[in-house]
Amino acid sequence: MTTHPVYILGTCDTKHAELAYIRQCLHARGVTGLIVDVSTRGARTQADVSARTVAAFHPDGESAVFRGERGQSIAAMAAALRHYLLARTDLGGVIAIGGSGGTALVTPALQALPLGLPKLVVSTVASGNTAPYVGGSDIAMLYSVTDMEGLNRLSRVILCNAANAMAGMVRTPCPAAPDPRPAIGLTMFGVTTPCVDHIVHDLSRQFDCLVFHATGTGGRAMERLADDGVIRGFIDVTLTEFCDLVAGGIFPCDTDRLGAVIRTQRPYVGSCGGLDMVNFGARATVPERYRDRVFVEHNPQITLMRTSPAECRAMGHMIGHQLNRCEGEVRFLYPEGGFSILDQPGAPFHDPVADEAFYAALSETLDQTPRRRLIRLPHAINDPAFADALAHEFSRIFMKDTDNAQHSPQ
Repeated sequence: MTTHPVYILGTCDTKHAELAYIRQCLHARGVTGLIVDVSTRGARTQADVSARTVAAFHPDGESAVFRGERGQSIAAMAAALRHYLLARTDLGGVIAIGGSGGTALVTPALQALPLGLPKLVVSTVASGNTAPYVGGSDIAMLYSVTDMEGLNRLSRVILCNAANAMAGMVRTPCPAAPDPRPAIGLTMFGVTTPCVDHIVHDLSRQFDCLVFHATGTGGRAMERLADDGVIRGFIDVTLTEFCDLVAGGIFPCDTDRLGAVIRTQRPYVGSCGGLDMVNFGARATVPERYRDRVFVEHNPQITLMRTSPAECRAMGHMIGHQLNRCEGEVRFLYPEGGFSILDQPGAPFHDPVADEAFYAALSETLDQTPRRRLIRLPHAINDPAFADALAHEFSRIFMKDTDNAQHSPQ
């Protein structure tokens, strides 16, 4: 058996057969499994860790969990499970099963666990929008296909596959690869790829460049790593997540976007990548109120909408207010020639009026100081000269920040 067990999460009052089967499959692969009951009825069940044991980890005690009202009980058990798992020192991995309620219960706790620890959820909702369940973490989700109402010829195969995947992860852990380069976070969309590729090529000998896809969860993942002390600085080329926050798109950031920059005071260079577009699903899903706007069908599942001057102004004020709270070195570079591949002369999203509305709002909001500056450049965002400017500014303020840290009194 492996040294550290896999914790198997689920509601034993309804899914004990499935949980026990996963434990059996893990055992066959030489992995110890512990069934952790997260049911909210408080009944005695056949589990290695009882629901009452988990509930006792709630800050207000187990009485906060077993209170009768289902929604409140699930939320309270989710909080208790988070505290319970974070207190474990023997986690080899975590596998969970559930429907919509069970998945919503277990995944906040899994999101709080360290990145790299194996996490797998077999769920009836895994074929839909998984962003609320995965967040900025590395949770793997597997669609259960059938509902989890006892074992059948299909569920046995799927649950066995899940157990085998977990066994493989815990039995053959990936060794940490030491890297002397400081890690930095960059944000990218397809429409800003030339810019980010150029920066990574220029800086990869000096920095370990971690590139995040700016789909809401990408920004959250980057900032989580900064809060955890992994990322030492930011080249935030692509702030398109703000578009979806303002206009109701499908890849929004939350209101804490740039929060890690504020909290950590790490060197930050930002720009306007993708601020010309809101992301929706298939064309039929675009809200009726937007029917007269300019659209580009990126693929059958993604429809892009050009941001308006009003939306650009709102983003300028929003980003400016966040940057004003940053006490570290901050540079924001504005590309006069456009915010993406689609925002240039002859392209469908070319709209200098909307772009300038963003700049006007940002410049009137941003409190510029020697450490917080707005820089306007006569380039498009994907021009090599603009990418060079972003890389140069970041290298300069990173060295400045490093020098200040070395010479500050301890």
